[in-house]
Amino acid sequence: MSRLQVVSGKGGTGKTTVAAALALALATEGKRTLLVEVEGRQGIAQLFETEALPYEERKIAVSSGGGEVFALAIDAERALLDYLQMFYKLGSAGRALKKLGAIDFATTIAPGVRDVLLTGKACEAVRRRTKQGAYAYDYVVMDAPPTGRITRFLNVNDEVAGLAKFGPIHHQAQAVMRVLKSPQTAVHLVTLLEEMPVQETADGVAELHAADLPVGKVIVNMVRPHILDGDAVRSASGDRRKEIAKALTAARVSGAAKLVTPLLEQAVEHAQRVELEREQRDTLNRLEVPSYELPLLSEGVDLAGLYQLAKELRKQGTGS
Repeated sequence: MSRLQVVSGKGGTGKTTVAAALALALATEGKRTLLVEVEGRQGIAQLFETEALPYEERKIAVSSGGGEVFALAIDAERALLDYLQMFYKLGSAGRALKKLGAIDFATTIAPGVRDVLLTGKACEAVRRRTKQGAYAYDYVVMDAPPTGRITRFLNVNDEVAGLAKFGPIHHQAQAVMRVLKSPQTAVHLVTLLEEMPVQETADGVAELHAADLPVGKVIVNMVRPHILDGDAVRSASGDRRKEIAKALTAARVSGAAKLVTPLLEQAVEHAQRVELEREQRDTLNRLEVPSYELPLLSEGVDLAGLYQLAKELRKQGTGS
């Protein structure tokens, strides 16, 4: 399984939740996973019910079998200071540049620099080894930007490598792209069974393929159970309305006769949703990308819910 797991998705599909559950699922049987946030929203800290993440790797959870999940909120300014020290030995000079506002300029104005720093920091964690020669982390999971800009975000180092023909920047960009375009990386796209997220997922898959970036899985999130289909609704309506009313009365439901019509209306809406979701599944199947499915948690996602979602991912093969 790929050691760098990148999770993207349209806004509102729950990509941060999925990234957190994936990190827990991968950190099983003593494995170590680093969960990386790059958008500065502190969504990971909220999900794990912990204080805001600093610019350092911190253990935030223990998975089944003693596996550990660490988290890191990458700050572009701090990452640039690290970069200046690593390649140019500009520790104190870099801090002086920060005071002058040059660091803020570079990370907010200069095209692509921010994305280079964010992806570079994550790839450094993938390559990092302990003194004993083992990888510091078995897996790195990145909660990445939304689908609409994921290809540009991951491919920016390729552009930088082309612009900087030699020197540390060129070599660093090449090293990052060797990770991102290798089997070490898998880019997962999170979607819902709705038309807009599914279309954005299809567009994202096409863009990733065109950029030679490795597509992992489509993760269908918040899947609701199917209770009735169209045939069931049709068989329950029409001349069987009296039978439905009698069944409700036998179940000691008060006002049974008045409930038949609204119940059937809800059943029709449910059947229509089931049909629309079937159409979206057909669209996803045509992408020929393997998929996982995660259920809708009716009470919302808390820490217990994250562990439940991680269990669902393990059942479907994650971490095996």
